[in-house]
Amino acid sequence: MTNKSPIVLSTIESSLTELFEQWSGEKAEKIAPFPPSGSSREYYRLTGKTKTAIGVYNTDSHENRAFVSFTRHFLKLGFSVPELYQEDLAQNIYLCEDLGDTTLLDYLTECKSNNVFPLEHYQKALDTLAMLQVKGREGLDFSVCYPRQSFDRQSILWDLNYFKYYFLKLSGVPFDEEALETDFHRFANYLLNTDCDFFLYRDFQARNIMVHHDKLYFIDYQGGRKGALQYDVASLLYQAKATIAPELRANLLEHYLDSLSELIPVDRKLFVEHYYGYVLARILQTLGAYGFRGLYERKEHFLESIPFAVHNLRSFLSEVSLRIELPALTKALWFICDLPEFKPASPNETRSSLTVSINSFSYKRGIPADESENGGGFVFDCRALHNPGRYDDYKHLTGRDKEVILFLKKHSAVDEFLHNVYSLVDPSVETYIKRGFTNLMVNFGCTGGQHRSVYCTDMLAKHLTQKYPISVETHHIEQELKGWKNGG
Repeated sequence: MTNKSPIVLSTIESSLTELFEQWSGEKAEKIAPFPPSGSSREYYRLTGKTKTAIGVYNTDSHENRAFVSFTRHFLKLGFSVPELYQEDLAQNIYLCEDLGDTTLLDYLTECKSNNVFPLEHYQKALDTLAMLQVKGREGLDFSVCYPRQSFDRQSILWDLNYFKYYFLKLSGVPFDEEALETDFHRFANYLLNTDCDFFLYRDFQARNIMVHHDKLYFIDYQGGRKGALQYDVASLLYQAKATIAPELRANLLEHYLDSLSELIPVDRKLFVEHYYGYVLARILQTLGAYGFRGLYERKEHFLESIPFAVHNLRSFLSEVSLRIELPALTKALWFICDLPEFKPASPNETRSSLTVSINSFSYKRGIPADESENGGGFVFDCRALHNPGRYDDYKHLTGRDKEVILFLKKHSAVDEFLHNVYSLVDPSVETYIKRGFTNLMVNFGCTGGQHRSVYCTDMLAKHLTQKYPISVETHHIEQELKGWKNGG
């Protein structure tokens, strides 16, 4: 191993590089992995002298076949999906168009920071959704759909049991097994009592819509199948991290129904009645996914997302009455809403007098002194994590740079390390709040105070700020001394 690259090109990267060169006629000058996501698919950006592409590796050959088939079909119909450049499905790889890094969710977050909602973008997304659902099904080969050709009773029960095993059980929510199973079957029957003969995108959310040159493009539809219209609308408008205001949701739903009415006759009252059933189904599917990736696999992004999904659930239960009785399920859902670990810190919540000071430091300079004179707290040694500072590509970067974060997530157990940190720090914070203490210090050290300790400091600060009504201060001691300038 040289100091030029953290790893020798893997077999996957070598295969994608070869495929890129076959397609482009250029050498791949750079191949950069994307951060791990909620699926097992691996994504890479390949860059040549004049061309770029997204490389995908996925061991699930059924998903690959569905994606390739759907993409060709949607492109033929003129939908804005990524161009498919080249595939080698025998090796489970393919190349598609690079649509940049900005998702609709990213764009929404940016707009919200300026107190603006991207209404036109959401309206365009819903216009396209209606077309995909109605026109997109025409001539589509539904035989490639995976794991089912339709979002049928079996699919619904899979989702509900996914929620039961990976969220209810892992969260310690008590429930009557037999009564809950009865509710699941009753709920599935209710959901299927509507027209289910349209294209169901399955994961139509702002994270799967790219904003590229001010145009929307749609990705990650390989889970598509036949199903009800309402599911995808619910997926977009009730996306947990989007936190769309209720009045905006209502306006956007009306906009969608206007677009849909231009394509097929619509009974709005009947549509809306079933729509809220699918909203609940989607919220439960989301909680199941967050439970599996967060509570079971301990992936921090998904753990952080749970309070947003629970907030969605709480709002739904408070505002919506379904025309079906689900007593055991409803009881379990309200129990979830009352769990303190899933309640994000409210801006109106009485703030504690506690201040947590979090520092990154270099062991070469020594552990920081506690100026509060409290004398308590934690020092975490990050040096067991794989060090990006050993490689030339990362020497001028810090733990705040995307490339370093990617490295840490891919080549070290940083998520597991942070999970263990949280399990130690959180109880102390809670005790300090109860006892009225005012200061707690947490330090993260690594060799140079540049990469690992900086990232861990920022992540703990984010975690505590979101979870507790406290003041959090961060100091990156080595970087502040250097003015955040590091040599190459």
